[in-house]
Amino acid sequence: MLRLTSKRIAQALASRSAQSPAVQVLPRHYHERVVDHYNNPRNVGSFDKSDPTVGTGLVGAPACGDVMKLQIRVDEGTGKIVDACFKTFGCGSAIASSSVATEWVKGKQMEEVLTIKNTNCQASVTPSS
Repeated sequence: MLRLTSKRIAQALASRSAQSPAVQVLPRHYHERVVDHYNNPRNVGSFDKSDPTVGTGLVGAPACGDVMKLQIRVDEGTGKIVDACFKTFGCGSAIASSSVATEWVKGKQMEEVLTIKNTNCQASVTPSS
């Protein structure tokens, strides 16, 4: 999902208050890192989509499940992502992975972000084997 969103954002750029969740996730079902990112999501919010340095990606469908909006702000001179935010409507793991994704992309080049895979996200929030 992140790779698809990143590609959409890259294509769009080429062409031109954090709130606590109302419900707490029970730790016995998720790893503590997932629970932390769900209970304390980083970078929740929105940028002004009319800003030419902001790219917006939207994946999912409200009728059938999780919906994620990811926005990045890119330094046009360097191509580096200088900020990121998200709004995700879905389960705890979707919210947590969105939070993790925004932390990952900050400071990275667009080309590097396009190589991130779902398994990278999973590995960062689950115990090492």
